Parts: sequence; structure tokens; C-alpha cells
Amino acid sequence: MKKELHIFFTALMFYTRIPCPKNITHHPDYLNKATRYFPLIGWIVGTISFIAFYIFSLFLSTESAVILAIIASILTTGAFHEDGFADVCDGFGGGWTKEKILLIMKDSAIGAYGAIGLVLLFLLKFKLLSESILLFTDNNSYLKIFLLFVSAHALSRLAAISIIFTHEYSRDDATSKSKPIAKSNTWKEISGAFFFGLIPLLALSYFEYQFLLALIPVFITRYFLARYFQKWIDGYTGDCLGATQQVCEVIYYLSILFIWKFI
Repeated sequence: MKKELHIFFTALMFYTRIPCPKNITHHPDYLNKATRYFPLIGWIVGTISFIAFYIFSLFLSTESAVILAIIASILTTGAFHEDGFADVCDGFGGGWTKEKILLIMKDSAIGAYGAIGLVLLFLLKFKLLSESILLFTDNNSYLKIFLLFVSAHALSRLAAISIIFTHEYSRDDATSKSKPIAKSNTWKEISGAFFFGLIPLLALSYFEYQFLLALIPVFITRYFLARYFQKWIDGYTGDCLGATQQVCEVIYYLSILFIWKFI
């Protein structure tokens, strides 16, 4: 149990800005095992984001509360995944060879592709999340909204982390923040990731079983993103995982809206 707690806090420290015990370090072995808790971190980030939404929705409009909820999630993670998304936009937008793409992604400066990508990403996330929340207007509305937040963050993180189970790490050096987790994974990492990644969606589907269909577009998106990364850089990087998480989160909101309106 003590070892599992250490592994969990390693994941919490690596993927968020939440303070952890001082004895927790980025030990490569623990960080590799921490992949099993990556979707569980989504529970935490989603919960914090929902709390922010709930508090601000008491005296502000839904749209304003959604914006502040998104800000809360960004502050919790330190824009960890958004940064990866911007780097991927810059790298794949401006590079035409593996070496050039990796070089651009390694650059800490944000370019035009990254800036444009982030603006469109946040606009989509704001609009889709706002519309999804407005769907839930019955007696269990806040519970459903809570599960919407948590399932979005957990499932998108599962989609992202699953790439390391099926693809190879692209870089040959230790310059990327994801290098420590780019190693072999056991059934514990795989089963743990899927368990924590799917539970919130299963809970949400208790109210509307059709929501389970959101798995299909999310993992189709994950498949094509991983395929695209493999084609251009022969694998993935930490930035690719961050971009996958962000894109799959948006696809999840879009899927929930589509399912509610048409299925």
C-alpha cells in the first residue's frame, strides 16, 4: 500500500501542480508505473473543475462559470497538456521531416500554429462544454454535470496514455518530459489505466446508457492521431500525449452532444 501511494503521488506531482509529500521524486521506475493512475488524475482535475463551475454558477451565468472552470483545470495541471497541444500544432504545422518536427516541438517558444490551435481549442471546449451542461436540467443535473467533467478528463487521459501501450517513444534522447514513462508496461499499468478511465463514463451512462457510445469517436480519434504521429515521427512524444488528451476531451463533449440530440 505504501508503494502504491508513492506511485500515485508520483503521478499527482508529475501531472499536476498539487502539492505532494516532500519525499516524492520523479523516480523513473515509479513514474513508469504511475501511468496506471493517469486517468485517476483526471478524476481529480475534473472534480476541481466542477467545483469551480458549481461555485461560480451560483451567482454567474453558465458560460462565465464554464470559463472559470476551464481556468481552474488549467491552473491545476499547469497547462501541461495544453502546452503539448500547442507544441504539436507548431511541430507538425511547420515541420516536414521527423528531425524538424521534433526540433520545433522541443522549442519552448510558441508559434503561429500553436497560438491559433489554442484559440480554436479553447473556443471549442467552451462552446461544447457549455452546450453539454445545458442538456442536464432535471433533478440530478449537478450530479450529471459532475460526472460529465470527471468522465471527460478521465477518458481523454486514458486515450492519451493508451498510446504508450501500443507505440514506441520517438526521441532518442532524454529531452522530453515523457521519456521516463516511455518504457515497458505491465498488465497492472494497462488494467489500472482502463479501470480509472472508464468508471466515470460507466457512472454517467447509468442515467443515459447511450453515452457509452462516446467511446467510439474518442478511440477512433485516438487511433488516427497515433497513426499520424507514427507516420511522421515514428512514434510519440510527451507533447503528442498532451495533444491527444486535449483533442479527445473536445471530441468527448462533441460526442455527448451528438448522442443526446440524435440517438
